[in-house]
Amino acid sequence: MAELPPLREVIARHGLAARKSLGQHFLLDLNLTGRIARAAGDLSVGTTIEIGPGPGGLTRALLDAGATRLIAVERDDRAVEIQREIAAAYPGRLEVLAADALAIDAAALGEAPRRIVANLPYNISTVLLLAWLRHIAAFESLTLMFQAEVVDRLAAAPRSPDYGRLSVITQWLCEVRPLFNIDKRAFTPPPTVMSTVVRLLPRPAPLAPARFATLERVTAAAFGQRRKMLRSSLKPLGNADALLAATGLPPTARAEELPVESFCALAEAIDDGVAAG
Repeated sequence: MAELPPLREVIARHGLAARKSLGQHFLLDLNLTGRIARAAGDLSVGTTIEIGPGPGGLTRALLDAGATRLIAVERDDRAVEIQREIAAAYPGRLEVLAADALAIDAAALGEAPRRIVANLPYNISTVLLLAWLRHIAAFESLTLMFQAEVVDRLAAAPRSPDYGRLSVITQWLCEVRPLFNIDKRAFTPPPTVMSTVVRLLPRPAPLAPARFATLERVTAAAFGQRRKMLRSSLKPLGNADALLAATGLPPTARAEELPVESFCALAEAIDDGVAAG
């Protein structure tokens, strides 16, 4: 374990006041960052990717937990300098990538097995997740911190109020394991809500055959009017009656009642041209 100055001292020296525009909420409790790092599993092989490391509390924890190759992606120049100081304390183990996480292909970073471990900026967290899900086969796991309500949506079951588009697409590709909550008072500055750490483990194969883009269209239509029956909510996709007949789904069902596999069946029927009939 390298000798590094306390995080609050580092923040003060670099003038790293959290910026709302970047969705920054810094986690400075090293017990909590250590717990997140341990939850990410074996870090000794392949590549660990951290998004938005800020002052480096989780970065230090990942390195202390045995990450042999860590790539930290950071767009804030102030935090990039802090990361470079950490890299000097752990020679050859930390690569600092000064970039916007939205503009890079995380699936192409480093060598497999790849894993992402991150306290995500809340304002772009679901956008990032959907981008990674498109290339989920490139990752061994995703260990991520979100607002608690987002994790509720990721893990939600059919017929529950949190079940929606994000639930379907995530569960189609991954096993969702909520791990533990982190109180808002643990952050600087405190967010307005509780946070939850979740681990997403890619399935060996998706729950059912479907194209990602088509499944997105189906879930967008179905949940865009979630209280309406499918025969109404699916009309933007084409011939809703033909779709429902081809998949054996009742026209009076609602999106929140369908399991993931049913949405996949609808997506496959669309790609087979059924909705055009």
